Amino acid sequence: MDLTGRVAIVTGAGRGLGFAYASALAAAGAAVVVNDADAGAATGAVAQIAGVGGKAVAEAGAVGPTAVAERLVERAVAEFGRLDVLVTNAGVLRDRMLWRMSDEEFDTVIDVHLRGTFTCVRAAVRRMREQGDGGRIIVVGSPAGQRGNVGQTNYSAAKAGIVAMARTWSMECAKAEITVNAVIPVAATAMTATMPAFAPHIEAWQRDGTPLPDWLRAGEGFGTPQDAAGLVVYLASAESAGVTGQAIGVGGDRLSLWAHPEEIAVSYRDGGWRPDEIATTWPATLGRNPRSVGIPLPSGPS
Repeated sequence: MDLTGRVAIVTGAGRGLGFAYASALAAAGAAVVVNDADAGAATGAVAQIAGVGGKAVAEAGAVGPTAVAERLVERAVAEFGRLDVLVTNAGVLRDRMLWRMSDEEFDTVIDVHLRGTFTCVRAAVRRMREQGDGGRIIVVGSPAGQRGNVGQTNYSAAKAGIVAMARTWSMECAKAEITVNAVIPVAATAMTATMPAFAPHIEAWQRDGTPLPDWLRAGEGFGTPQDAAGLVVYLASAESAGVTGQAIGVGGDRLSLWAHPEEIAVSYRDGGWRPDEIATTWPATLGRNPRSVGIPLPSGPS
């Protein structure tokens, strides 16, 4: 897909998934503002993109504060004249069981993921509306936000909130022809490398390029960061103009569409529900459709 003439910002793009997104956008012809809290990582990413003919500039800063978000948009306009695409990938982890999690650990993750997405999208949408010719907002969620995950109260809440905001923004931005979608990637990153089932395969891939096995790529929908980048390029393109308000999963050989929350079973009673009536009715009605929670454990090779 040809993104020539388009300008993108990718947050948290110094390494991992963010770097894959920024590289793929640049390879498709977009000019990219590479953001990262680590200035050295941002500069290094730009050098790699420029080394293969891409156009990019670095703008360091930890997302969250409004000032950082506005600076990113200002840099895009100053360097390239406009803004067409925003990818909010930046994030941090502070994993801890609920009863051990501190206020600071909770607030840090919420500030970077949730507030950082909000402030960056707000600044980008203001610019896109001013330009008057649409735009593409791509926010990044996680399976943890869709299903929950042990030890990730803060992260799961933030990622669930990001997808909820995307649904709302897709409606608010529709008149301005700005699409808003959430990407739910599953890939070999610093976080997934700590999972015992994935670790040896990620290490082999990082060490000498050994391909990830089929049971991971297809069975678990787990791949490299580059595997997730194609979806971002598609959502940044003119071809995706009709796609908005969606949560789209990508990883390895799998592309998926996540369901939005909806009522799956309903019971009615004239006059409403008392506790004893709920207890009597529950097993034969709503209780027959319990929803599972948590990210399923890898099944391993068959």
